[in-house]
Amino acid sequence: METALTALVGVRHPVVQTGMGWVAGPRLVSATANAGALGILASATMTLDHLRDAVREVKSRTDAPFGVNLRADAGDAGDRVRIIVEEGVRVASFALAPSRELIAELKEAGVVVVPSVGARRHAEKVAAWGADAVIVQGGEGGGHTGEVATSVLLPQVVDAVDIPVVAAGGFHDGRGLAAALAYGAAGIAMGTRFLLTSDSTVPDAVKARYLAATVKDVTVTTAVDGMPHRMLRTDLVEALERAGRTRTLARAVRRAAGFRRLSGLTWSRMIRDGLAMKHGRDLTWSQVLLAANTPMLLRSSMVDGRTDLGVMASGQVAGVIDDLPSCEELIARVMREARETLDRLADLRVSLPD
Repeated sequence: METALTALVGVRHPVVQTGMGWVAGPRLVSATANAGALGILASATMTLDHLRDAVREVKSRTDAPFGVNLRADAGDAGDRVRIIVEEGVRVASFALAPSRELIAELKEAGVVVVPSVGARRHAEKVAAWGADAVIVQGGEGGGHTGEVATSVLLPQVVDAVDIPVVAAGGFHDGRGLAAALAYGAAGIAMGTRFLLTSDSTVPDAVKARYLAATVKDVTVTTAVDGMPHRMLRTDLVEALERAGRTRTLARAVRRAAGFRRLSGLTWSRMIRDGLAMKHGRDLTWSQVLLAANTPMLLRSSMVDGRTDLGVMASGQVAGVIDDLPSCEELIARVMREARETLDRLADLRVSLPD
């Protein structure tokens, strides 16, 4: 299926696997790429050396295009961009809008720039700065999320920009792809659905918790880092919501220290990243400190398998997913379902009276 997305990045199918921290590593990304979709490597939780090694590992596993996701507000964003350029990565995606200068640097090197946005005005801004496409995530999506549903946000953005729009938030099958195409999108991006595949390195016990979840078990909370965050409701989430500010901040400091050791970041670099995170947002310093808490909480579940100590970011679609296909099986299924749906719609059109 050829769309503006497939033509832009050189993949066979208009499906994107999002850059989930601790989840989207070389095995998942290469499996996605080999299945004909666009895999995105998550770099925010990697050191610079780890990022370069991960990119090279993906390249050793596939010849297909793939991307790297990075934080535009990170103090070492420029160093990460240089690695992407030097290693010949096809796509750079961003969880936050990159600067005009960062977009220009990547485009000059021939890298396709695809920021993720959660509002029409953000899409308009990055499009004006030269972004090649945008991923638009509605409120159904996992992790940090907004309040506007994909069905309302997506057509707004499609109408507002002249670059390919990829729909995210609430997608898990071919019917969703067909719906996104009907809205004018050039493809879909999925996170939770790819997390729940046999190619995902997330521990089996954690996957089992996701598979057992109902739609009502997926919640939005500000207790983790002060910002709306969609995840599975667990005993830990409820404990964080009940905890007082002093206890919560004390825990956040300890986990931030752990992330500093794991990531190789200095305290000064983490403070600069905190300043960048605070800039342009109505965040208190307490919320900025809590944000440093998140990577370690995610690692506890996604790497260590500790569902009692970690948080599990999740889209609402976790409540309707009940299997663990390989990436190849998943993408083949999505494309088959999409074609069948489009064929039914075409038959309906033919049968309608003039």
